[in-house]
Amino acid sequence: MTDDRLPLAELMAKTADSDFLRSVAESVLQIIMEADLDGLIGAGRHERSGERSTWRNGYRNRSLDTRLGTLNLKIPKLRTGAYFPGFLEPRKTVEKALVSVIQEAWIAGVSTRRVDELVQAMGMSGISKSSVSKLCKDIDERVNAFLNRPLAGEWPYFWLDPTYLKVREGGRIVSVAAIIAVAVTTEGKREIVGLHIGPSEAEPFWTTFLKDFVWRGPNGVKLVISDAHEGLKASITRVVAPPGSAAACTSCAMPLRMCQRARTPWPPPRSGRSSSSPITPRPPRPGITSPTSSAPDGLSSEPAWMPLSTTCSPT
Repeated sequence: MTDDRLPLAELMAKTADSDFLRSVAESVLQIIMEADLDGLIGAGRHERSGERSTWRNGYRNRSLDTRLGTLNLKIPKLRTGAYFPGFLEPRKTVEKALVSVIQEAWIAGVSTRRVDELVQAMGMSGISKSSVSKLCKDIDERVNAFLNRPLAGEWPYFWLDPTYLKVREGGRIVSVAAIIAVAVTTEGKREIVGLHIGPSEAEPFWTTFLKDFVWRGPNGVKLVISDAHEGLKASITRVVAPPGSAAACTSCAMPLRMCQRARTPWPPPRSGRSSSSPITPRPPRPGITSPTSSAPDGLSSEPAWMPLSTTCSPT
């Protein structure tokens, strides 16, 4: 049978320090494949056994790009049947963790040429622009699947809010509106349920976004919270909360009112002055209520913040 022991001392003696981990990884993976093949065949190399099902038939070379660099592996072949190691993925020569690094760099705006330089700096042979595009195509597929997923169950509360981003379009930088929808389930779990990019916050844009949202099947919508944009309020009334429905729309302009705060005596005690020294307060300015006087009707002497909201019920 195959000797599963790794000749670590011999490997260290023959390998330069910079390539040590990469060589260890190659040797370990090669040992794993040989042991896996012995179990598949039913016999080791050059071993006679009545349980043998087939014979070895050489190797084929396969490279694997990892965080340690490019590993050169030899995949065993069989006379009958096929063998493919479980730690590799068909038609993929890049480690998953390395794919994540490349995708993160691409999302951050790193050019494909810079990505190639990054890959080479990590010890690999490089990566072509087309390979970067193929790897990052998976990002679009996952994002589209996430944004178009069915919204099963009860989603009583929704927040709709846009933010403006700078993007490159046709060789120039333009400002676009990114609309984000956040919802809360009956269990209190909050999720991003929608994201759409458009040129502005025009009413047709909001209407298209909300129709797509309703098509995904959320149930039990009771309250939609948004800003006071007229186009958005009209779209919510038309699509999500039409007349006669149980849903309501609240635009959160939220002005704040601070009640009168008591004033402190002035001037404050100077350093060295005894705390028992009398303090003569400054005379109040015209129009300013003295802290000792009672608060006007409707105002409290204690500070209070009160959020106000405007409800836009369908007419």
